[in-house]
Amino acid sequence: MMMVDSSVWIDHFNGTINRPVEFLRAGLAQNIQEFVIGDLILLEVLRGFRNDRDYLDAYNALQVLGCFDLVGKHLAVIAAQNYRILRKQGITIRKSADVLIATFCIEQQIPLLHNDRDFEPFAQYLGLQRAKM
Repeated sequence: MMMVDSSVWIDHFNGTINRPVEFLRAGLAQNIQEFVIGDLILLEVLRGFRNDRDYLDAYNALQVLGCFDLVGKHLAVIAAQNYRILRKQGITIRKSADVLIATFCIEQQIPLLHNDRDFEPFAQYLGLQRAKM
């Protein structure tokens, strides 16, 4: 199982080619990877579509994935602690959603496929598993 971040899905739906998108597309085409998504990731991806047809296409494509509820009181507290740990290292994460996504993946030991530099400190200092591409 592997969580796919919005940074990869957005590039995928926009037709951007990079290593994470190529890995995602290969896994989807061959049905060999069990990709999952989180509710916050779903929000981040779907909110960006201006065209109704593109929105529906993406919605339908993402509905086949397992979807986790990422936020709860327990995880929110751990995410706040993780944020504070990184701040003490002089690292500021730009989006709270990324803190929650990374913390969920750390707690559940789910690798994260991403294309966002804000996740790197979570891997370096807190044990976030990077997707093996």
